[in-house]
Amino acid sequence: MSQATHKDCLLVAEGIRKSFRIGDREIEILHGANLELRRSERLCLMGASGAGKSTFLHVLGLLEPPTEGRILLNGKSTWDLPMRERAALRNRHIGFVFQAYHLLPDLTALENIILPARIAGAYGTLPFVKREAEQEAAEILERFGLKDRLKHKPNQLSGGERQRVSIARALFLKPEIVIADEPTGNLDTGTGERVLELLFHEQQSRGASLLLVTHDERLAERCDRVLMMEDGQIQADSSVVIPH
Repeated sequence: MSQATHKDCLLVAEGIRKSFRIGDREIEILHGANLELRRSERLCLMGASGAGKSTFLHVLGLLEPPTEGRILLNGKSTWDLPMRERAALRNRHIGFVFQAYHLLPDLTALENIILPARIAGAYGTLPFVKREAEQEAAEILERFGLKDRLKHKPNQLSGGERQRVSIARALFLKPEIVIADEPTGNLDTGTGERVLELLFHEQQSRGASLLLVTHDERLAERCDRVLMMEDGQIQADSSVVIPH
């Protein structure tokens, strides 16, 4: 990847390697993976199970450190930052939507949504005013068709409702990047379609960049580009621009 293209990209991964030690063995999952995510782009990452997609997302999203390589966010090298500063950067600029939702079971839907704002307040990156945050979260839930679910905890919600809460949480701080790892993998087809329409609409209206992992070719066709991952690497000739 050339430096000339970096200025047009929000997120850049260069030569990412990631290894895990299991007992006396060290297993390398990522073998020098590269990626560029452009501003306001909808980018799809595909590949077989075990190809390293989720591990790559965790490194890109600053959840897991790479063994080698670097991640640039707005041209700034992220893993060189102190842990607290890096965590604040992740919370403020990257929203996550997980297949398994990852909602905190003891918090209500509304409380789960405002959690990033609480964290931002703790880091001092954004002021946190509980009443204002709750009002904004309630407005999002109403827009997402969950007006009557504000006080419900995750175990009182359906899978589709939990995923909508997860999307609302990911979008709450208006991040530049939304990372979604198989966001419809646990949903039936009809519910999955409704959740995806919501995610795509919100991403487009906010001008955020979306990095989406999926096995669904129909879903990939709705993205701007598709990359293929195989054996821990992005295939050099796999970038496909989808005509719209």
